[in-house]
Amino acid sequence: MSIPPFSQASLEWHEGQPYSAHFGDVYFSRESGLEETRHVFLRHNQLAERWQTMQQDAFTIVETGFGTGLNFLCAWQMWEHTAPSHVRLHFVSIEKFPLSHADLARALALWPELRQYSTALLAQYHQIVPGWQRLVFCQGRVQLTLLVGDVLALLPQLSSHADAWFLDGFAPSRNPEMWQEALFDNMAAFSHKHTTFATFTSAGIVKRGLQAAGFEVHKVAGHGRKRDMLCGRFTLNERPAMRAGRAVVIGGGIAGTASSHMLAERGWQVNLVEQEPALAQHASGNPVGVLYPKLARKDVPLGRLSLAGYLHSLRLLQQLGLDATAHARCGMLQLAFDQRELERCQTIAAQGFPPELLHWVDQEQAGNIAGIALQYGALYFPEAGWVRPRAYCEALAGHANITRTLATRVTGLSQHGNAWQVWTGEQLLDEADIVVIANAAQAASFVQSRHLPLEQVRGQISRLHHVDGAPVLHALLCTDGYISPLIDGAYCLGATFVPGDTTTSVRDEEHAQNLDMLKHMAPSLYDTLMPQAPTGRAAVRCTSVDYLPLVGPVLDAALLEARPPRYTADPASSLPWLPGLYVNTGHGSKGLTTAPIAAEMLACAIHHEPAPVDSELLAVLDPNRFVLRKLGLKRLVRGLACHPLRR
Repeated sequence: MSIPPFSQASLEWHEGQPYSAHFGDVYFSRESGLEETRHVFLRHNQLAERWQTMQQDAFTIVETGFGTGLNFLCAWQMWEHTAPSHVRLHFVSIEKFPLSHADLARALALWPELRQYSTALLAQYHQIVPGWQRLVFCQGRVQLTLLVGDVLALLPQLSSHADAWFLDGFAPSRNPEMWQEALFDNMAAFSHKHTTFATFTSAGIVKRGLQAAGFEVHKVAGHGRKRDMLCGRFTLNERPAMRAGRAVVIGGGIAGTASSHMLAERGWQVNLVEQEPALAQHASGNPVGVLYPKLARKDVPLGRLSLAGYLHSLRLLQQLGLDATAHARCGMLQLAFDQRELERCQTIAAQGFPPELLHWVDQEQAGNIAGIALQYGALYFPEAGWVRPRAYCEALAGHANITRTLATRVTGLSQHGNAWQVWTGEQLLDEADIVVIANAAQAASFVQSRHLPLEQVRGQISRLHHVDGAPVLHALLCTDGYISPLIDGAYCLGATFVPGDTTTSVRDEEHAQNLDMLKHMAPSLYDTLMPQAPTGRAAVRCTSVDYLPLVGPVLDAALLEARPPRYTADPASSLPWLPGLYVNTGHGSKGLTTAPIAAEMLACAIHHEPAPVDSELLAVLDPNRFVLRKLGLKRLVRGLACHPLRR
């Protein structure tokens, strides 16, 4: 999926009301936008009645045109008053021209009745960029997934069914590019037997398009001056059901604790199994980890995952409430240390990202931000920073639905009916509906997942104590490695990269590599800290042969190789899945950024909920991609984008 250039909404204000200069139309009824939303979208999707009697764990609304967020806030308000307390609302909204934070705040101030909801929205409505981003409210009970871009390009990237459609956006006469046959066909593709829709328009092109796509359409009384509107339901397809049960997650690092947390949030009783006596003892055990995105000039999967994971992790850390001793948004300077890096940084800076996400700073500005003299300009990420991985893992694993089984190594897995049995030696440790393998390179130790091509990479960090009277580094500095700001009286720098090395003893030669990096990145800081003997820590990270994580369901690779599937229109049905078995591993040095969003991808797929990323990215992370390509079945590399889940 290509990321389009970013463009915010161009607003005019007519008598205090927002007006789109681009579409030449108002965002909502001048008389009462609030009542119009309730009449058109809430009442004619029968939301109150459906929510009061709903049986499933989650309800998904998909909206075309987020605009001022009024429809979302009204739905959230009704949800809070009518839906059972244990279920979740997923609200997916597609917007080509998002409002700025200031314009959104001004528009929502028109509705004081919604103040508690608009305040919560505005608190998270930052760094809105093209693509997918998820905002989480009410401890996960309400989730807003914003898709920024063209609706016809983004709709096919959905990964779940809608329970209700809010067909908003501007009128067909003002916005003909949206109201196309492709819109209605995509709605049908992501609808089920009980999916409803409602829209303010009664235009013939809309009515005919919906009917042709398989919707039953009714023309009913509109709101205010609008005589008619349309509503109805889809007439095909059953909605798959999924209920929370018992899960085992193997691995107590960031991937395992995040996977446990996302499942626990959805009601699963999770047994988190870790072979060490405490969580976060291996690659997740460094005293400090850095959180920032690594972007590329062009749209590539790793860059897209890095940005989505970074924004997701920032919001997750905010929800977990880690204090200043465990996490700080100190800002990060990605130094343009040579001509190639300068061109990369400036190309990214010119792509129109909001300045609160990133912007270019010259050498002098970079030095002022850092608090020390620097030799380079930089790409500046104001919200990036550091986190203590152990504190992060502890917070994720602190959910009431998670129990911990420590100092226990899982040695085998077996299927027993519809359940998975988890073994330690000859002892049956647990039996669960699903198992998530998240124990780094040891994921390949199980018979079911030994086809995963995982690689181990040693990395060593170095710590240097601050010298009294010397300038203090206030921001994170990055090139191919990083230098942390001053934390607990010391700087952390690293990490080295030694593929295939699984030893963890600290080496002087790798300290020397880190010190050379420091000298190159910040010679003024190097001069004040030397001579000094660094301390350090080495750990082994896990990555894949293509440096992308492995996230998704696991295939029976032996059966697949013995009996490759024939061509079928439905790739999911042709593959020998191991139902209920998933993997979340291979995050390398970027686990703090990518593992939590990967855990959310898994949980969403298991529950048929909207994913936090597009379906192309889900497919790229398919853990079975290597064996499928080896067998000439590249067309079947889909992973979570198509996996048929049982239960």
